[in-house]
Amino acid sequence: MLEARALRDAFGAFLTGVTVVTTTNEAGAPIGFTANSFTSVSLDPPLLLVCLAKTSRNYQTLTTARGFAVNILSEDQKDVSNTFARPVEDRFAAVAWTPGPFGSPVFSDVAAWFDCSMHERIDAGDHVILVGRIEALENTGKTGLGYARGGYFTPAATEKDLLSNVEGSLSIGAVAERAGEMLLVPAASSGWTLPFVDRAESEGMDVLERQFADEIGLQIQTGLLYSIYEDTKTGCQHIVYRASLGAGTAKVGRLFPLHDLPFAEISDSAVRETVKRYAQESMLGNFGIYFGNHEKGRVHAVAKKGDA
Repeated sequence: MLEARALRDAFGAFLTGVTVVTTTNEAGAPIGFTANSFTSVSLDPPLLLVCLAKTSRNYQTLTTARGFAVNILSEDQKDVSNTFARPVEDRFAAVAWTPGPFGSPVFSDVAAWFDCSMHERIDAGDHVILVGRIEALENTGKTGLGYARGGYFTPAATEKDLLSNVEGSLSIGAVAERAGEMLLVPAASSGWTLPFVDRAESEGMDVLERQFADEIGLQIQTGLLYSIYEDTKTGCQHIVYRASLGAGTAKVGRLFPLHDLPFAEISDSAVRETVKRYAQESMLGNFGIYFGNHEKGRVHAVAKKGDA
């Protein structure tokens, strides 16, 4: 017989995002609770699921509701997560929200929200699985809040730690995509490469976004880390982000379809493998982070497409 606390702690080793699940009760009042047992299910039809404990005070309302919303909290919304995880009298007074297109409360400043109709309820031990059909959504481009081992983590904190541990020169780049196309810029010698900028010691990661705006003439929304490696020949550390590319025409470089990238014209082997891996992972919908050096390393699978 497994001990419940040990099982709970083991489940807690899995890194997750943080959501607030919301709906309205029979009187039309909003209700919600913090949950990290959320996952995407299907693209066609568009389905997701959340798990709800049968002991939850929201059990009766959620299992009889016509629908529910899932609000994926952004990295600066730890206070919202804490509010909806505790027995606060008026949780919704602490957050800006509006009724979603299908009727459930959706929050402002979240990474994304999904307003769903109830598709199916599945009994699952001491929980019930609520499968929602996505009727409307918004993806703001913000980075989500993470949770593991009973504590929060954010990419901003990870980034700060990463920068503090970097010795020597640092070059920051981006795999910048828009509508299935990737931006490549002319390499110093010949051919193509990813956009990189050398970061001065006094500068932060926003130096990359400034370069895109000033030199390339496009806005980007940087997302999750994609590759961290050292060029063993020069000693330079490279950090590559996944990024969403804004509208407009690039003053420098060219957009290439992900299915027709010029691998043979990318002379830098590390960049070529990064670009090739992104094209492959984009087709599968699963992305990872590469850790290593210019020649060899390891890819850690950490996220599904649409999480950056």
